[in-house]
Amino acid sequence: MNTPKKLQDIKVAVDAVVFGYFDKKDLQVLLIKRNIEPFKGGWALPGGLVLDDENLDDAVKRELYEESGIKPDFLEQLYTFGNVGRDPRNRVVSVTYLGLVNPSYHNLSADSDADDAQWFSVNGLPELAFDHKVIIDTALKRLRTKIQYQPIGFNLLTEEFPFSDLENLYKTIVGKEIDRRNFRKKMMSYGLLNETENVKKEGSGRPGKLFTFNQDKYKELEEQGFYFEIK
Repeated sequence: MNTPKKLQDIKVAVDAVVFGYFDKKDLQVLLIKRNIEPFKGGWALPGGLVLDDENLDDAVKRELYEESGIKPDFLEQLYTFGNVGRDPRNRVVSVTYLGLVNPSYHNLSADSDADDAQWFSVNGLPELAFDHKVIIDTALKRLRTKIQYQPIGFNLLTEEFPFSDLENLYKTIVGKEIDRRNFRKKMMSYGLLNETENVKKEGSGRPGKLFTFNQDKYKELEEQGFYFEIK
């Protein structure tokens, strides 16, 4: 006699790894302090269960805004985590997302399941709930690869920025020194940076010119088969 198969009792959640960048600082990741069990009082990624009538993209945007007040301009699916035992309450499969923001354009505001929301350096993370350290490591690996073939790094900068900020951003994310001369030559050769009339004074040197990223030009070139590459 065949034993009837047990019906699934699996819940679907979304979690978001949102990276932020402050000028001349380490790459940051957004964390919330949980106000419910399990791991009450501990730090975790913003996220939660998907509602029955909710699309995944809508769910992660809702959870992010409810728990931190953040609305990222760049947000894409990262990976699905579903190991047995990753949540002590239930069998939970989490669809995770990678987001990028410039923190200066966002005011953190914790609510819902979060008591607090803060930025933490990726090099100085607190102990994290669930498997969220593994999720962050996966997102960081994706970011370090993706930033070298797609200009997503501009989502982390202010609208106008000195070229030195762009250099430092890439150096910070890839975690090693870059050839500054070749980096500038290659970046400028793409024609994706618009020079503005504004300047920024840094240290004792001459004021540096400010640039903006031409998103429309990039989309136009991309449709023509253009391949962005920085190594």
